[in-house]
Amino acid sequence: MITISVVICVYTEDRWEDILAAVSSVRAQSLAAHETLLVVDHNPTLKERLAKEYKEAADVRVLANAGPRGLSAGRNTGIAASSGEIVAFLDDDAVAERDWLRHFAAAYDDPKVFAVGGRTVPAWATRRPDWFPEEFDWVVGCLYRGHPTGRSRVRNVLGGNASFRRTAFAVAGGFASGIGRDGDKLPLGCEETELCIRLTRARPDAVLLIDDRAVIHHRVPAARETFRYFRSRAYAEGLSKALVAKSVGAGKGLESERRYTTRVLPAGVGRGLRDALLGRPGGAGRAGAIVAGVAAAAGGYLIGSVRARRGGATFSVVDVTEPRPGGEGARR
Repeated sequence: MITISVVICVYTEDRWEDILAAVSSVRAQSLAAHETLLVVDHNPTLKERLAKEYKEAADVRVLANAGPRGLSAGRNTGIAASSGEIVAFLDDDAVAERDWLRHFAAAYDDPKVFAVGGRTVPAWATRRPDWFPEEFDWVVGCLYRGHPTGRSRVRNVLGGNASFRRTAFAVAGGFASGIGRDGDKLPLGCEETELCIRLTRARPDAVLLIDDRAVIHHRVPAARETFRYFRSRAYAEGLSKALVAKSVGAGKGLESERRYTTRVLPAGVGRGLRDALLGRPGGAGRAGAIVAGVAAAAGGYLIGSVRARRGGATFSVVDVTEPRPGGEGARR
C-alpha cells in the first residue's frame, strides 16, 4: 500500500481549534496517513504548545520551519522531514472528508501521475454573501466555478488540498520562496502553480490531476466575507501571477487564466445580470464583483510586472533534501 505523509503548515495560535480539527480529520481517514507533520512558522510558543498536545501521538510530529518565514519554506521543511511516497498538503483551517487520502492514493496507480488535487468547499462563518460570485471562490482558497471537475487533467493543483509524488520534488525542486504567503503581508499565492509548471517542463510526460471526490472543507472567517478582502485578495493574485509569468513565461503562466477571463467570467456577469432582471438577490452585486475582481487582479498584475522588470520582486527555488525521519522533527 502506498504511504502518504500529510503536511499541515501552521503559524498562529488564533487557529488553535482549527489546527486540532485538521489533525483529527487526518487521523480519521479511511486510508491511514503514514504520518502527519505540523510545521510551525517561526512561532516558538505555538510550537511548544503543539508539541505538548501531541507528545503521546505516534503518528504526529511537530517541527519548526527551517527556512525563511512563509508558507513555501514551511512546505519545503515538511517535504524534507517526511518519509511517505506521497506528500499531501492540508490547510490549517480545513478539515478533510474521510476518504480524502483514499481518493488521492487511487490516482497514483498510474506511474505517470505526479500530482493530484482535490475539491475545496467553503465553510462560511455566517453564510455566503449574496454578492460573492462562485467564479471567485479561489479568493477564499476554494475550488471555483469554471474549474475542471470530476477526475481531470489540470495545469496545476491548488495548494491547500493537494498531493505530490515524492519524486516530483527531486525532478523540479521545492516550492519557490517569495511568491506565497508569509503571514504578515498581502495574501499572495500561486506558489503551487509555479511549481506545477516547473514540474511539467522538467517532465513533459507528467500527469497532474484533480479528483473532486477528494474533498476538504475550508473555513472562511467573517473577515474574509467582506468586499475589502475580496478586492485585496484579487489584487494580490495579480501580483502573484506576475511573478509566475516572470518565472515560466506569460504563455504557460497565464494559459488557464485566459480561458477563465474570456469564457468563465463573462458567463458569470451574464448570469448575475439575468438574476438582477429576474429580481433574484445579489445578481447585480455578483456581476459587479466579477468586474471589480478582474480590475483588481489586472492592476496587481500590471504593478507586479513593472516591479519584476525593475528587479524589485524576486523569489528563489530551493532543493528539497532526502527524507529525514529523525533529527529536529522527531516526536516529542
